[in-house]
Amino acid sequence: MRVLLIHSDYLKFEAKKPAIKGAEKPEKPEGEAKNVLVAFIAVEKEDEGNPDSVVGQLVAEIKDTVAKVKAESVVVYPYAHLSSSLSSLSVAKKVLESTYKGLKDDIPTIEAPFGWYKSFELRCKGHPLSELSRTILPEGAKEDKGESEALKAEKKLKSEFFILDLDGNLNPVDKFKFDQHPNLKKFSDYEISGTRAADREPPHIRLMRSHEIADYEPGSDAGNMRWYPQGSLIKRLLEEHVSNIVADSGGMQVETPIMYDYAHPQLSKYLNRFPARQYKLNTEDREFFLRFAACFGQYLMKHDMLISYRNLPLKLYELSHYSFRYEQSGELTGLRRLRAFTMPDMHTLARDTEQAKEEFLNQYKLSLGWMKDLELDYEVGIRFVKEFYDKNKEFAKELVRIVGKPALVELWDSRPFYFVMKFEFNFVDALDKASALSTVQIDIENTERFDISYIDEKGGKNHPLMLHASISGSIDRNVYALLEKAFLDQEQGKKPMLPIWLSPTQVRILPVSEEFNSFAEELSNKFESSNIRADIDDRNESIGKKIREAEKNWVPRIIVVGEKEKKSGKLSVRVRETGEQKEFSPDELIVEVSDLVKGFPFKRLPLPKLLSRRAKFVG
Repeated sequence: MRVLLIHSDYLKFEAKKPAIKGAEKPEKPEGEAKNVLVAFIAVEKEDEGNPDSVVGQLVAEIKDTVAKVKAESVVVYPYAHLSSSLSSLSVAKKVLESTYKGLKDDIPTIEAPFGWYKSFELRCKGHPLSELSRTILPEGAKEDKGESEALKAEKKLKSEFFILDLDGNLNPVDKFKFDQHPNLKKFSDYEISGTRAADREPPHIRLMRSHEIADYEPGSDAGNMRWYPQGSLIKRLLEEHVSNIVADSGGMQVETPIMYDYAHPQLSKYLNRFPARQYKLNTEDREFFLRFAACFGQYLMKHDMLISYRNLPLKLYELSHYSFRYEQSGELTGLRRLRAFTMPDMHTLARDTEQAKEEFLNQYKLSLGWMKDLELDYEVGIRFVKEFYDKNKEFAKELVRIVGKPALVELWDSRPFYFVMKFEFNFVDALDKASALSTVQIDIENTERFDISYIDEKGGKNHPLMLHASISGSIDRNVYALLEKAFLDQEQGKKPMLPIWLSPTQVRILPVSEEFNSFAEELSNKFESSNIRADIDDRNESIGKKIREAEKNWVPRIIVVGEKEKKSGKLSVRVRETGEQKEFSPDELIVEVSDLVKGFPFKRLPLPKLLSRRAKFVG
């Protein structure tokens, strides 16, 4: 299906004469709409295999665009000129009617006459999102977007879900009492349902815009975001922190290319064992794909290495700033699911199953520390090939004992992937959707496929096992989780905020008048010299308005300064977490904030220090 979406001030149309034999006379030959999203649609031959799939994706795409551009109505407009490979008339009519029905209950929608020549007049609004083109493929056509054999096999895979409790009992999900574990219930329901598309906009999208963290980039493909200075700061702090964690655990950081040759014999086999869709890139005589993880380059690097048993476990790590997965358009939602994302990716070579389990446990604990550092609640998902689980039941119980709460366990009847087990820490958001953050897998295939080997004590060549780990998971998705948590806190009557080490402004100084700007500058310089991000609201606004804006910006520490503070050297500080007013000397406040951010990376203020000099990124 080909779609052209035009956001217009108005659209007027009139049916003139039949374009096909037997065209039904339209009930309303004329139509008009204002502040309208006009969806010009060409249904294609390929859509005939699964028309319901394209309708579902199209409805989701239109609703998403309506929300973004704030249109007040929609016109479903048949427009065969967008394609040279049209479907049958009956399928086209059915798809257009179903699209209309899928929209009309949520937004005023007009269906332009099908099978008629029409005159039309519209005035495009001319903003960055006012003209969008989309290609929508039915489920059966996803191979053309790089769908792997593993992804196809995943759809047919049979699995069972259980809850592994703290006593080591494996309970069928429908027999487990979730009374004390409401989020585990939500996570279980989400996993078992298999539904990934969002039916409404998650709260973090509004927050990422209002806090000038990130936004959609209309000049790129869907699922590719722009990051504003404050969002870039948060991302870079997260990236540096996870990189430090990995380095402290023995990971060696490398860099590898973002594109690889489809024709490479080992890579082509691996693609069909990885459950993801790829972006394709064609040159004159070769076809490439954009990487969806940092696996490929690390495999090829390890293949060329000379590794001794003394070097094991051996860990290579890459902060993959650009990883790409061609996710289905209906599943793309803010920062939760993207087509381009940042993935910290570590691969560990282990001598045997016991060493692999030992490393798995170590990385599991590192991931627990990550979730604690971000102050995020999580639910544990552990997935096994059943045969591997049967041989490692005590290991599964140990994982549950470490986190101190029950976990969802999925047992697969077969192994279409390269791994035999993995875990994820999953965040449950405001829409009861679960998203995997930290994860580790045990891979039993790829060292042999890529001929990665080590030399044992006797000089023999052996293929190790390999762990795939992302201690944090996607950095973008961590930002989503932080914003969703802030929203959930607000819903529970708490003050929303980011962890202080991630707050773009950690201390804001509010001079009561211009007379005290220089004193505010002295204070901010003192804080900055102690690696605390401090800014100054020097605008000609009332103190009440300045305080309200600082609260709206989730600033952790707010200081009002005037004559009293300048003379006494004592500062009255508003503490966001508790809402208390506390008195500190500047040195005492430095100690207090420094203790809260100890062990975390620091970066400078991402915006001009003076609020009067700041431009707006989001209108």
